[in-house]
Amino acid sequence: MLDALIRRELGTVPEFSTFATVDELIAEFERLADTYPSVCTMRRVGRSRLGEPLHCLTISGGDRHALAYAMPHPHELVGGLTAVHLARRLCADPSLRERLGLTWHIVPCADPDGTRLNEQWLRGPFTRSRYARHFYRPAPDEQVDWTFPRSGMRIHDDRVLPETSALMRLIDETRPMFLSSLHNAEAGGVYYYLSHDEPELYPMLHGIPAELGLPLDAGEPEQPNVELLSAAVFRTSNPRHAADHAEQYGLAPAHSGAGASSADYALRYGTVTLISEVPYWTHGDFSDASPTDTRYADALREQSKALGDFADLLGDILRLVAPDLAYESPFFRATRAFTADSARRRHDIERRAELPGAARAATVAELLALRDTVHTFRLRYSGMLLRALDGELAVGNGTAVIRAQRRTVAELHDEWCAVAEAESRLTTAPIGDLVAVQYAAILAAARHTNRY
Repeated sequence: MLDALIRRELGTVPEFSTFATVDELIAEFERLADTYPSVCTMRRVGRSRLGEPLHCLTISGGDRHALAYAMPHPHELVGGLTAVHLARRLCADPSLRERLGLTWHIVPCADPDGTRLNEQWLRGPFTRSRYARHFYRPAPDEQVDWTFPRSGMRIHDDRVLPETSALMRLIDETRPMFLSSLHNAEAGGVYYYLSHDEPELYPMLHGIPAELGLPLDAGEPEQPNVELLSAAVFRTSNPRHAADHAEQYGLAPAHSGAGASSADYALRYGTVTLISEVPYWTHGDFSDASPTDTRYADALREQSKALGDFADLLGDILRLVAPDLAYESPFFRATRAFTADSARRRHDIERRAELPGAARAATVAELLALRDTVHTFRLRYSGMLLRALDGELAVGNGTAVIRAQRRTVAELHDEWCAVAEAESRLTTAPIGDLVAVQYAAILAAARHTNRY
C-alpha cells in the first residue's frame, strides 16, 4: 500500500550503527542552518532545567505548520536520528518541501539533560544488559511529554517543566496542523498513536513496517484504557478518559503524578498528532494473535506476582538506604517513582484478571508482551538504582548500609539480566529500519493531514 513518494523516501534512509549524542544532533542542525540559509533558520526556544539551550530548526515550505521533536523520553533515541534525516531531506529536496506544503519546526532533543544520562549505551553493543546498566528514564513528574497542563480536569497540576514550557510556546506560536512526538518502544512490534481517527491513513501505516520486515504489534497496549482505532493504531491517551476508566474499574490513574501530553495540549488548535513507536528489540511473535493454552487471566496474575515481588524487593532496599543518602539524584527519584508504580500495577493487573473478558485464552503476542514487560521493568529500574548507589560511592558516601545494598542490587540486576537474556528470543532491530518507519510515517501522516 505504499505509493511512489513513500517508497522513494524509504530508500533515502541510510544504515546507522550507533545513536547520536546531544552534541552531535545539535552540530548537525547547526550545519544544516549554515548550509541552507535561504531555506532554514536555527534558534533557541528555551533552556533545560540544567541550563542547556533547546534548539529548533525551522524549514520554510508553506503557510501551514508542522512540528516534530525528539527525545521526549531521553532513553528513546531513535527519534534523534529521525529528526536529523527529516531535516536533511527537507533542506536538500525542494520537491519534497513542495509536495508536503508545510513549514517545519524540528527540535533535535527535547530533554538534553536526561539524554546525556543515557549516552553510555548508545554506541553499543545493543544488548538488553548493557542498555539496562546505563539506563535512565525520569520520574513521571519530570518527563517532558507528560507534564503539559491538564486543562478541564478534576486533577490539576500546573507544575510545568522548562522544557515543556518551551514546547508549549512553540505549539502556541505555530498552531501546527501536524505534530509528531518522536517516542520509541523498547521491545515488541511497531505501533502508532493518532489523535484523530484517520482510516485512509491506516493502510500506509501498516504497509511501512511490512515493507521493512518489521512486525506490527498485536500484544498488550501500554495502557489498558487506550482506544484501538485499527490494528496497532491507538488513539493518543486522553487524561480525562484515562482517569474516568481508572475510576470505573477501581484502578490507579495512569501516569500517576504526571500531567497531559503534547498531543492533548495541541488539540486546542485541531492539531493531528502521530506517534510512531518502534522497538529496539523485536520478534515475529509480537504480531501473532493466535490463541495459546494459557488463560489471559492467568497470564495477568503471573505478571502481577512478578511485578509485585520486584516492587517489594526494590522498595525494601530504597527504605534501607534512604537515611544514609547524601544526594537525591535523578536516579533515586526515578527508581522510587517506578517502584511505587510497579506496586500499584500489581493491584491493577489483579483487578483486570477478575474482569469477565479475562477468562479467554491469551494470544501468543499477549503472552510474550506480558512476560517481557517483567524483564523490562526489572532490568530498567534495578539498573537505575545501581547507578544511584554507585553515585553515592563515587562521592565518598560509602556507609556500611549503602555498600551492602549496592552488593544486593548488583546481584539482583545480574541475575535478572541473565534470566532476560536466556528467556528472550528477541533480536535487535536495525537502527536504520526504525528510523525509516518513523520518517516514512511522518511524511505519510503530514501529507494526509495537509489535504484537509
